[in-house]
Amino acid sequence: MDKHVRHLARCMALAAAAGFAAPQALALESHGYFRAGPGATKKDAARACYGLQGPGLKYRLGNECDFYGEFFLSENFKAGDVDTKIQFTPNLYNAGTDTNDAKLGLAEMFVEGKGFDIAPEASFWVGKRYHARADVHIVDTFFTIQDGVGAGMRGLSAGPGKFSLAYFRTDDGVSGTAGDQPGHRVSAEWYDLPINAGGKLRLVGTYTNGSFSGGQDGVALTVQHNQENFLGLGGGNTLWLQYAQGSANLNTGFGNLLAGSGHKGFRIVDAITWQRGAFGGQAMALWQTDRLEGGDKVNSLSLGGRASYALTRHFKMVAELGHSQRKPDGGAAQKLTKFTLAPTLSTGPGFWTRPELRLYVTTAKWNDAANAAAGAGGVTGLGDGKTSGTSFGAQVEVWW
Repeated sequence: MDKHVRHLARCMALAAAAGFAAPQALALESHGYFRAGPGATKKDAARACYGLQGPGLKYRLGNECDFYGEFFLSENFKAGDVDTKIQFTPNLYNAGTDTNDAKLGLAEMFVEGKGFDIAPEASFWVGKRYHARADVHIVDTFFTIQDGVGAGMRGLSAGPGKFSLAYFRTDDGVSGTAGDQPGHRVSAEWYDLPINAGGKLRLVGTYTNGSFSGGQDGVALTVQHNQENFLGLGGGNTLWLQYAQGSANLNTGFGNLLAGSGHKGFRIVDAITWQRGAFGGQAMALWQTDRLEGGDKVNSLSLGGRASYALTRHFKMVAELGHSQRKPDGGAAQKLTKFTLAPTLSTGPGFWTRPELRLYVTTAKWNDAANAAAGAGGVTGLGDGKTSGTSFGAQVEVWW
């Protein structure tokens, strides 16, 4: 086991021991997530997973080649009359099955307080944190995400909804360079706006600035609608309408801080979840277009879903089917279709119940254009000259 992994394990053990030894002094809480498991493809070949490059273009069930975990450790206490939270979140990642080369990172380290007399209902925070996230689970994509180092305020009453304001700073705003490209980002939200029965609206606006020679400005706007118990199916529906220009990302975070005003993106995403008795699932449809500085554009489409059916309280059959396309101007359309079947043990019959212990078989088909793009971009499972593949294995996924 890697020394960083051993160190993380020791730290977590010490933290747990301290919590048991001094229950009156500490209010240590923990939650987290991880996925892991063995997998294989054909004989004498490395493990393969199948997807196109771009957000929402890879369906994840039985199709994750990495080893990943994040462990949220927080202390909640009263400091005077202010509710105070200290959070520390290490994470562990390896692109392959084993932990030998796993990288230990720091996802969060921040302090948050609520109850300050200037705005008692709002929370104020400073540090590094996950912020303003909203995802579609089956494609492991956050369509709004503003993680990073910054400071902000959240939960201020503002008419029928609530208001959030955050500032973030980066010193490496251009991917693949040596660093020293500082940037600033200001993001504002107006959310929890009731606009129909069971429906709420969320509005997100972001401004970015690359504060170095050649750095560019950018803006991103998102309208998100959440509907409870959509069509009476016991789940919900989320719709995103998104626009970005310049150095801002469609997900309302930092984009490439060298990207000028000619770089624009548009995206529509709709995701539905349901649970009717033993039958549950999630499905998604996505359309995105990216207009590049020179006028070329790339169109992306994705349509797919995952369904589970509980045969007993602790045994489910889970299946996932997804189709993705990516078409650059002047190039052939890249196409990929993936299907997974996974008999699953679970602690309950619901779609969202975890942990799940799965056996799976995944099969995928793609075209020559997808192969060519994978050869340039390093997408696993593609680029070897073939246009189909099958993988199999076991996986645990858990959150707590």
